[in-house]
Amino acid sequence: MRFVFYTHSLVSDWNHGNAHFLRGVMRDLIARGHNPIALEPEDSWSRQNLVAERGPLAVERFRRDFPGLVSKSYGPDFDHEASLHDADVAIVHEWTEPELVARIGRIRRNGGRFTLFFHDTHHRAVSQQRAIADLILQDYDGILAFGETLRQRYLDAGWGRLVFTWHEAADDRLFRPLPDVEKTSDLVWIGNWGDDERTAELETFLIRPVVELGIDGTVCGVRYPEEALAALRGAGLRYRGWIANADVPLAFAQHQVTVHIPRRPYVESLPGIPTIRMFEALACGIPLISAPWDDAEGLLRPGEDFLFARSGVEMTALLRQVLSDGAMAAALAASGLETIRARHTCRHRVDELLAILADHGSARVIDQLAPKEAAQ
Repeated sequence: MRFVFYTHSLVSDWNHGNAHFLRGVMRDLIARGHNPIALEPEDSWSRQNLVAERGPLAVERFRRDFPGLVSKSYGPDFDHEASLHDADVAIVHEWTEPELVARIGRIRRNGGRFTLFFHDTHHRAVSQQRAIADLILQDYDGILAFGETLRQRYLDAGWGRLVFTWHEAADDRLFRPLPDVEKTSDLVWIGNWGDDERTAELETFLIRPVVELGIDGTVCGVRYPEEALAALRGAGLRYRGWIANADVPLAFAQHQVTVHIPRRPYVESLPGIPTIRMFEALACGIPLISAPWDDAEGLLRPGEDFLFARSGVEMTALLRQVLSDGAMAAALAASGLETIRARHTCRHRVDELLAILADHGSARVIDQLAPKEAAQ
């Protein structure tokens, strides 16, 4: 089948975690014989910032790292009707401009034979409700929400006819352990500053424990203001800035432990959504200690796959324990990796997507999908 993904960017993952997931989904679809393509705006802020920070070679890296993936840029004169003419499935991400969201819906309504889904992987449904409420989604066949609480928000607000929970996951073709890599540092944190959505949490669960323990560490991410960079320097943490997603497994392999510090809107308003970074870290087989969040859907096994630190004091104690107890660290890494491989890879999410399409896709999709998937 031909899948068309409207995304903010496939090429750039600068402050854009959905690119990680979409790349993995597209790669798995290709492995199954499907034909996915991404369409992204030519002026996306993620791509513009990536080029501004690292130059045009950063964009070329995408083509080297993911040679099988195809993304086309669109501008004001792009013919979306032509691009969707032979599509079987179109999935439109919530960062797509509202006018285009509506236009794609009209194409579906006016004779489009493809199945049309809207895909939400952010917290604007709770933090900027008007922005989502104003979207014209009545012509969409369904909504894919990356957590059960977000699905319920759509249902309660009446924003979609059918709403499905479709969590993000790790592309384990990329995110995997590298056991032969030498560990050269204690701790790594890979994440963006977050528009002041976790400023206090980073101080409590990262900077202060590093200072108290006197350990070595690295921070990778973007949008860190000068006061944040000064705090990292004061803690003795190296700051590497943007890191290509393809380089993340190596970064994890070079460190003994990592932490997960979710953004406040997810913790307070969208429980049960750990974000993709946690899946990716566990897929790389690194011990992980997390700041508090509510695993309301039972996605993971707290205490086995990772450890919860409910305070800065507890984070300090747990980091000390993991760094000093090799057997404990190895058990955490093995358990987390086991759970990801059993439940949370992009292959699992493609299985879920195809099952949704088999039950709720257009006649064109069901006719193609049923015999193909039944034979697998």
